[in-house]
Formats: sequence, structure tokens, C-alpha cells
Amino acid sequence: MEYRLLGKTGLFVSRLCVGTLTIGPLQADLSVSQGAKIIRRALEAGVNFIDTAELYGTYEHIKEGIRGVSRQVIIASRSYAHDRAGMRKSVELALKSLQRDYVDIFLLHEQESFFTMKGHWEAVEYLLEAKKEGLVRALGISTHCIQAVRAAALLPEFDVIQPIINTAGVGIKDGGREEMLAAIREAAQLGKGLYGMKALGGGNLLDRTEEAFRFVLSISELAAVAVGMSDPAEVDYNVAFFEGRRVPERVRREVRRKKRTLIIEDWCAGCGQCVQRCTAGALSLVGGKATVDLARCRLCGYCGSVCPEFCIKII
Repeated sequence: MEYRLLGKTGLFVSRLCVGTLTIGPLQADLSVSQGAKIIRRALEAGVNFIDTAELYGTYEHIKEGIRGVSRQVIIASRSYAHDRAGMRKSVELALKSLQRDYVDIFLLHEQESFFTMKGHWEAVEYLLEAKKEGLVRALGISTHCIQAVRAAALLPEFDVIQPIINTAGVGIKDGGREEMLAAIREAAQLGKGLYGMKALGGGNLLDRTEEAFRFVLSISELAAVAVGMSDPAEVDYNVAFFEGRRVPERVRREVRRKKRTLIIEDWCAGCGQCVQRCTAGALSLVGGKATVDLARCRLCGYCGSVCPEFCIKII
């Protein structure tokens, strides 16, 4: 497994990062023991970087997954907290739940612009204090927005930026793939540590997995890429690919056989673009929200590519 320095944080992270949204209650809803096995399998294969968020509900899975592991495991978490009290509560929850003395990286969740960050500045000030106290080693933002990457790059308080980036540009809210790449390069030149998310576009690029992985791995400015995994075969597949090895055919078959489903997040705005894009007639608007008929859904991911709110996922 390749390891890279994450900006100026002093943290060397594995190029593959375990994204834990997929194992938690918002998606696959694995039990703590099941989720811990996925995490442990990745760690045993050389991964040392885990990505989570307070919202994901996966702290217990991670705690069990890293229990007894002797080498350093780097954990990044995030919170929507916008004030000092809220962020302090978020950090304390993470420390208590993970049973750790510090969290390696703590991010403001889904920032959209400079103005969003300024609206959360009390939370930033607390994180800076927590960093001085040794409770947090690095801080920054996660974002689906190009303008947020550019703004955070100019703010000396932030060490790390986690942008959405994938070959199709799925989920980027305020522009396209090339604009996001340019922002990533600008941030890297300014010394920020960067690691990507949604390489598979929330599952919408599963039929283009190798192309999608080759694309994100070609972005030299990314120290790591967080990839969701909820099955042992997915861990084996991802580790092999990120290490530049041929993926065993047995593993390919197991990943292909995994039963997938399409989910629509509850923040759907009911714009109807997905309904128009679906050629299978599987989507409709009910009560102002998109609804899927799973019997008709082909899991092609075309609907997800046009969702302006990135609320359509394939898991």
C-alpha cells in the first residue's frame, strides 16, 4: 500500500481510505461486529486511514475495528456544528465513542462557500483551541463545491480539504470536473492536504469502477481517496486496485454478484430531473419527492448524474 503525506499535517495516510458511510445506519446498516470486520480487513491489508462523520453513526464500528491494532490508525471525522458549544460537543462525542485521546482530522461538514465557513467560525475557533490542546491534530472542511475548495485554500486556519471528485463530475454542485480539478491543484499549491471523496459518484459509477478509480488515482494532489466498502470482496477489490495489482477474478465475480439497490435521500427537492432522465420508467414524483420502483430500476446510475442535490445513491 502506498502512503502519502497529507499536506503539512505530518500525517502519512494510505492512498486508499475506508469510507464508513456505507456500513452505517444511513446505508447498509451493518451491525457493529459486521462493520468492524470490514474495517479490520482493510487495516490488515495495509490501509491506515478511516473517514467518518458524526452523522454516519459509525463510531462504534470504528472503535471495534481498530481495537487491539498496534500500528497508527488515522481517523477523520466531521460535524455540521456551527457554534462553539456544538463543535465542542461533537469533538467530545467522537473522543468518547472512539475511546481515543485525540481525533487526527476534524472537518466542518459540507461547506459551500466562504460565507458558509464564516457562519461556522465559532466552530472553527473551538477546533483551533482543541488543536492546541492536542484533542485534534488537523482541521478543515469537506465540500461538494468548487468555491468552498478555493475559499478554504486561502484560509490559514485550515489544514485539510476533502472535495468531491470523480470522472463524471457527479455531485459537484457549482461547476464541472475540470473546474474542481483546477481548484484542487490551487489548494495543493498553497500547502493544503487533500483527500477525495465519492470517486464512484455515490455508486452511480459502479459500472465504470476501474475507469473511475484510474481517474482519481491520476490526481497527484490527492494524498488519499475515501471509498465506501460494506463487503469483504469490495475491500479486497479496492486494495488490489489501489496497490496496482491485478484484481483476482474470484473477487471480481463476488463484487459483481453483490445485490445493489437505489436509495433516494430524504433531502430530495422534487425537481423531477431524475424522472425525466430515467429511461426505465422506474422513477416518479410522489408527494413532492422522487420515488423509485425497484422492480423496474436497472441501477444504471443515469438518474444520479442529473440530481442537483446529490441525493440518489446506489449501494
